[in-house]
Amino acid sequence: YLLCCFLVRLVSSFTSAMLCGRIPGLTTAQRQLCSDMPDALIALDEGQQVGARECQQQFRGHRWNCSGVWQRNVFSHVIPIGEYHQLASLVGITTTIMITFLFCPATASREAAYTYAIASAGAAYSVTAACARGNISTCGCDVRHKTAPSEWKWGGCSADVDFGMRYTRKFMDARELEHDSRTLMNRHNNRVGRTIVKKLLRTDCKCHGVSGSCVMKTCWTSLPPFSVIGDKLMQKYHKAKTVQAVRGKRGLRLVLSRKKHAAAAAAAQKAALIWPKRMELVYLEASPNYCERSIQTGTLGTAGRPCNRSGHGPQSCDLLCCGRGHNTQHIRRKQQCRCQFHWCCSVECELCDENYEEFTCK
Repeated sequence: YLLCCFLVRLVSSFTSAMLCGRIPGLTTAQRQLCSDMPDALIALDEGQQVGARECQQQFRGHRWNCSGVWQRNVFSHVIPIGEYHQLASLVGITTTIMITFLFCPATASREAAYTYAIASAGAAYSVTAACARGNISTCGCDVRHKTAPSEWKWGGCSADVDFGMRYTRKFMDARELEHDSRTLMNRHNNRVGRTIVKKLLRTDCKCHGVSGSCVMKTCWTSLPPFSVIGDKLMQKYHKAKTVQAVRGKRGLRLVLSRKKHAAAAAAAQKAALIWPKRMELVYLEASPNYCERSIQTGTLGTAGRPCNRSGHGPQSCDLLCCGRGHNTQHIRRKQQCRCQFHWCCSVECELCDENYEEFTCK
């Protein structure tokens, strides 16, 4: 029996090592994490896709709409959106693993800060959810609860968010090897993303008693809808702080930038340095206007994007098209109309012509 268990573990370890060896671009630390917990890596990929969808939802209608940020490959320190590489599927021994790759804007902008934060949040979120579902062998439900109030007690399966945060930190921060200002920025925003998942945990309860009475309640912590996390990070995006790196006794550190507000160079040098708060998104450079396609800055431009001619928000043609104007296309289509229900049981509809206009940026 012991020999059988040893052989099973040996084969499993060999299979994991082969699978992780086929993923290009991983650091040594990431490959080790992949070999140790390949099931967690699958959850990590799911989290990146969750982050991608939420990013695109939050920035729909903006000049930068988070399109093209995520592609199929591995994680990176920073690569411009325009530098697309040939990407290939990675086939394992028994399954196919597709690792989502983060193509962040080339500039260290406010949008880059949000991208890293939402990617980190998505990863921590999905790894935590996978633990609760029993999909990861090395984690499960969180049983480390403090004393509950007298009217209820802990029960059910609480989300083990600490495991999700630890694994996400080890894997995503392992790519930040350059020890420069961009590394500090990425790590800071990664931490904001995964920490916000823990801060937004909610407590769900279930009543127990005869005839619907609530004699006793059992409660557990659970993850909120990911859109709640996306909304919170969007608030932080609008309040993000500009920072710069300064070298001190402990090496490089990020401080709030004084470039905008320094009245005099001498006064700025004497003033005390202010560190950004731990839960603030930070960025190093001003955002480009994202109006024109630029491989150098990694922007895709807004040409061809649909816009709202009568609106006044970010999706309006005036703002989205950057003053270039818009094209108007007259479209006719047929659709079902004047539908009637006939007893029993059918619905009959007529086909009607519908004319409408579609507006796209020049």
